[in-house]
Amino acid sequence: MDDSTSPPNMHAASAQPGPLSGLLVVALEQAVAVPYCTSRLADAGARVVKVERPEGDFARRYDHYVHGESSYFVWINRGKESITLDLRDGADAALLHAMVARADVFIQNLAPGAASRLGFDSELLRQRHPRLITCDLSGYGEEGPLREMKAYDLLVQAESGLVSVNGAPGEWGRIGISLCDINAGMNALIGIQQALLQRARTGHGSGVKVSLFSTAAELMSVPLLQTVCGGEPPQRVGLRHPTIAPYGAFSCADGRDIVISIQNEREWRFFCAVFMDAASMADDQRFCTLPDRLKNRAELDARVQERFSSLAHGQAIDLLIAANTAFASVNSVSDLARHSQLHTWPMPVHGATVRMPAPPYTTEWDRGAFAPVPAVNQHGAALRAEFGEVVV
Repeated sequence: MDDSTSPPNMHAASAQPGPLSGLLVVALEQAVAVPYCTSRLADAGARVVKVERPEGDFARRYDHYVHGESSYFVWINRGKESITLDLRDGADAALLHAMVARADVFIQNLAPGAASRLGFDSELLRQRHPRLITCDLSGYGEEGPLREMKAYDLLVQAESGLVSVNGAPGEWGRIGISLCDINAGMNALIGIQQALLQRARTGHGSGVKVSLFSTAAELMSVPLLQTVCGGEPPQRVGLRHPTIAPYGAFSCADGRDIVISIQNEREWRFFCAVFMDAASMADDQRFCTLPDRLKNRAELDARVQERFSSLAHGQAIDLLIAANTAFASVNSVSDLARHSQLHTWPMPVHGATVRMPAPPYTTEWDRGAFAPVPAVNQHGAALRAEFGEVVV
């Protein structure tokens, strides 16, 4: 995903200022969830000041794959300003208070209770600055017996039951991305944007609180309802669907795998007639309805696999398209890097250019390129000069 070409001028490439231009976001942030949220605020034009501990955000050291930078850090810290502060030092704490006094949004994800102990309790900040929007992101929320526990993505995957519905039978498996962190950051983004709209109507700020566990629990709504109301938890079925068939992965003659999905009886009939070349199969009493197909899934999957085994990957795709069957090839990360549908933007990193996946939404204020990530304390001197004489 590297490209030696220089990125275009970002301001020249932008059609118009982002909708959050003019807003100041002060982020006492680390790791993934809050940096994910604030990177999206920065993408929309907000000025984001990233406050780091003196040694820097520990996510900077997760790896060094991107021209010496951490993959995680490059992904979710673009377009921010960095300052390092020791909040146990009175002068540094006063400087952060000065920033917050002029901020529109203050967001933090320190360890449970740490921000309050350092003098940055969100409720007290809003009392002092009525237009301020605060966002606190925690592992388990501020109530309940686990409220003091540290929480990282994999721990919450386990605690919430996410791993119990992930993967195939056998050894437990981690979901391969930081799913809880990402979705918690997205929930924080939604809450902050709603709070900004509310402030535009009322003139008053408000508090947003997000937890990783509540985020994961909401993602688990369907398995939870199936278990509580249906009396039986969904099983781990690998690349199959627990309640729809045929819906899963099948191997072609050349070893490539394809996932197919049949969602209704019309699709089933087309699939049987065109792909399976066996129109009568649609009326087979073992397979003619979804409940029948689920009950006889082993026989059904065996029949479908037999057909796939007679076809090369390209042949199978041609027939699936002709049958109007939904499908996807099972690709590797290397396949994604070469994928014809992958849209990327350039990002400068230490004099080189990295191609990053473009935002998943397109807007009139797209810049067509990502701003760089800041070095540790890159903007410290300028920020101290700007905010150092503000009286709180």
